[in-house]
Amino acid sequence: MALWNAAVVRRPAVVVRCADVADVQAGVRTAREFGLPLTVRGGGHDWAGSALRDGGLTLDLSGMRDVRVDPERRHAVVGGGATAGDVLAAAEPFGLVAATGTIGSVGIVGLTLGGGYGPLAGRAGLAADNLVGAEVVLADGSVVDTDAEHEPDLFWALRGGGGNFGVVVSARIRLHAVPSVVTGVVLYPRTQAEQVFGGLREALAASPDELTVQSAVGAGPDGEPAVMVLPTWSGAADADDAPLQALTRLGTPLAVQLDSGPLAAAIAAREAMFPPGRHITMGTRSVRELTPEVVAALTQHGAALPSPLSALSLHHFHGAAARIPASATAFAAREPHLMVELIAVRTDAAGGEAHRRWIESASAALAPYALPGGYPNLLGPDDTAQTAHAYGPNTARLLKLKSTIDPDAVFSAIPLPTTTPSAASRNVHRRPRCVAVRARGVRRGAWWFPLG
Repeated sequence: MALWNAAVVRRPAVVVRCADVADVQAGVRTAREFGLPLTVRGGGHDWAGSALRDGGLTLDLSGMRDVRVDPERRHAVVGGGATAGDVLAAAEPFGLVAATGTIGSVGIVGLTLGGGYGPLAGRAGLAADNLVGAEVVLADGSVVDTDAEHEPDLFWALRGGGGNFGVVVSARIRLHAVPSVVTGVVLYPRTQAEQVFGGLREALAASPDELTVQSAVGAGPDGEPAVMVLPTWSGAADADDAPLQALTRLGTPLAVQLDSGPLAAAIAAREAMFPPGRHITMGTRSVRELTPEVVAALTQHGAALPSPLSALSLHHFHGAAARIPASATAFAAREPHLMVELIAVRTDAAGGEAHRRWIESASAALAPYALPGGYPNLLGPDDTAQTAHAYGPNTARLLKLKSTIDPDAVFSAIPLPTTTPSAASRNVHRRPRCVAVRARGVRRGAWWFPLG
């Protein structure tokens, strides 16, 4: 069974291709009876390959991709194997969208369980914030329905605690009336990185909910490192989009390609950029803002990309996502910040050690300015120091629930801390100031999405 990341080569002993809840129940009970490690494959996009284990039993949910939209309640019921693209395609005829990530082939349930940064975070929150209810197969094979009123502790844990508590065979998610967005890319030369990121820092601090901005340092069309600003504007068609247009004047752009259309089309356009079968190594850090020190680390490692397909990608966390109390969901990192994806990509197995060293170097350079922990969906099994802080003040409650709901640790989709971290071991944050500089230049055209 292949995953999106070709670097993961594991052979489970048994694969159960599930068509319904009964198949999932049977698979869970079989794994328990024969003492087999149990894994769950939804979209198969987890870079660390948690969907497979050598000699284990894998529940393949890719046959459970139904999406049922209720346009009046603005809800969708999605199967455990449904992708973000499946949900957006089903919702689009009703002028509705879901809070998804940036790639359509990512499983919506897995994304949601670990948090789910995306282009509507400012307006709609994380994917986890839009989970309304779930049908879950527990470690003993029983099925429970959970929401804010039924099994509320489990419902709390599912919103950010990962697939560590059961198999979500279906989820009910909130939809939003966003018939069209403006999105695309503004490309700046790397030589303007300090100026562009300085201006972007001020722009993000003043950004309305309707504007969520992904940015990156990666290879441009000519193969040279460049700074990319990838906004998504979800305001009404007649709204003042001056904050969006300001992003085209952060420096002298090499290209500005912005256009309006359904979010589903924008997400679908990125698929060709991220085909399965490549070898991926990833890391993650989260920073409060684009301080000069953070910008220096980004530009230094952006100038030394291990391959033209590699990048440092920053996801904007603000607005609706940042107004939810840290204790309301298992996902605890609720202050405004930028989640940094460190992405090393190669087309074959060669060069893996160099890619890993680049990830480690970039992570270490950002660490002094980073928030404690990291994004659970991107932490790998070796990131134990970051995992210890990934859930902050929610760690104790999460571990207590784990010991109650799954005491034998049948499920281990993403790493959980082993103990509650002490405050003394958390990172120290620095908050220097920088100044924005703006220039002119704008052109509209087709979408170009260099990364997701």
